[in-house]
Amino acid sequence: MRCFVTGCAGFIGSLLTERLLSAGHSVVGLDNLSTGQERFLSGAREYSSFRWVHADVLDPASLTAGMSGSEFVFHLAANADVRFGFEHPHRDLEQNILATHAVLEAMRKNGIGRIAFSSSGSVYGDTPWVPTPEDARFPIHTSLYGASKAASEGLITAYCAGFGFQSYIFRFVSILGERYTHGHIVDFYRQLRSDASTLRVLGDGRQRKSYLYVQDCIDAMLLAIDRSHERVNIFNLGTNDHCEVNESIRWICEALRVTPRIDYSGGDRGWIGDNPFIFLDTAKISALGWRPTLTIRQGVLRTLEYLRTNPDLLERRR
Repeated sequence: MRCFVTGCAGFIGSLLTERLLSAGHSVVGLDNLSTGQERFLSGAREYSSFRWVHADVLDPASLTAGMSGSEFVFHLAANADVRFGFEHPHRDLEQNILATHAVLEAMRKNGIGRIAFSSSGSVYGDTPWVPTPEDARFPIHTSLYGASKAASEGLITAYCAGFGFQSYIFRFVSILGERYTHGHIVDFYRQLRSDASTLRVLGDGRQRKSYLYVQDCIDAMLLAIDRSHERVNIFNLGTNDHCEVNESIRWICEALRVTPRIDYSGGDRGWIGDNPFIFLDTAKISALGWRPTLTIRQGVLRTLEYLRTNPDLLERRR
């Protein structure tokens, strides 16, 4: 299969690209390196069936030309800076909604009808249905990121209805693992490397979250594409468990052998738009035969070990 991957130098995108290439597919990847890293492409570049387009998704000429000849689009490029969304509200509009529209239009111009989209559990907002199934009613949104992902899903499903596309929409929990470059583990580890006596934590530490190891995430995506054949295919991707932020802090501190004083900012959420409880029902993807290989704790510790052996990533993200 001839694949096109947006965000190919990012955390998930680079590993997905390598998996596709190793399975014998050809890949054209597009990334502007605004958050992705060129070194994450080193594995892909070992394959003659890979080509990188150094361009922005919002550059229609480069996007349309780069996508030419592809059969399947994986759209992972996005603004994932959830926490600071209200400081630059235009980014979620431009990099999520408008970028998704640009990808769909490039597909239409190239006669490509299949797309996989990295959405988010944030589309459910502060839902009362926990664990949350795919058919849960959408809430009044509290984050620009969640709203932009929901809007992008709407565009994709409209193109499925109007232009005969087939879509795979994957609503992720937070993803952990190798090449992880932002999120609570980076924040906590950076602080503790600088000063192991104190750890500043947003909220009260009782926020409950679910996490998924990145290779398990990619396994689920590829399995769903292989085995589910509806016009619109929507899957929650996560583990059948969750943990408190405080539990994650304890695992990290035990691994680093530190006992910092915890300084909480207070409140039941870390920032405006944060959802204090995210836990998705994954029965639908599990019914296809998928099971995660790592627990949340194992995923946290594997991510921490990756950061310990790649400390320059901490400086890169400052």
